[in-house]
Amino acid sequence: MKVVICAGIHDLHLTQALITAFESSFTPLSQLKETGNLLVYSPPYPYLSLSAVGILQFLHDRLGSSKTAPPLIFLGFSAGVVGALGAAWGWQLMGGNVRAAIAVDGWGVPLFTNFPCYRLSHDYFTHWSSALLGESNDSFYADPPVEHLVLWRSLPTITGWWVHSDESHAQHRTYLTAAEFLSMLLKRHENEGVASG
Repeated sequence: MKVVICAGIHDLHLTQALITAFESSFTPLSQLKETGNLLVYSPPYPYLSLSAVGILQFLHDRLGSSKTAPPLIFLGFSAGVVGALGAAWGWQLMGGNVRAAIAVDGWGVPLFTNFPCYRLSHDYFTHWSSALLGESNDSFYADPPVEHLVLWRSLPTITGWWVHSDESHAQHRTYLTAAEFLSMLLKRHENEGVASG
């Protein structure tokens, strides 16, 4: 399994700060980096974060055929969620295995997919209003709220609520860190067979 990071339209140093923070405090992603299973899409122009075609080209350059490549999890931030979801759909249509997509502050981006999608938001309002465009069984919002860019740069240290439903569709909340939430999602999909919606 490989994780594809698709950042937004911001200084690339923020994504590097995130990866550095993961190295010291977030074991699953640091292990992925050590084993070469962490792919970071860093386009030459920030607006290309929106380009599903650019991300697909990047993946083909790194992985070859989508049909023989390992399963992917897409982790997108802000505007990068647009490109990440478009690329995930495209990768799947070309025969690739998409295990999940994780949208970090992808406000206004619909999450209607046939593979699992999850949201992380920098505050409750973003969490609530984003759910109107498709909610998942599991989501996270920061509490206390943080600034948009702080969420991406400091994911391992942000605390908040994991919102999840049980089999009877009753909603529950668990207080944890964003890193713990991401760790749970990665472990959930790590050994999964074929992705399903």
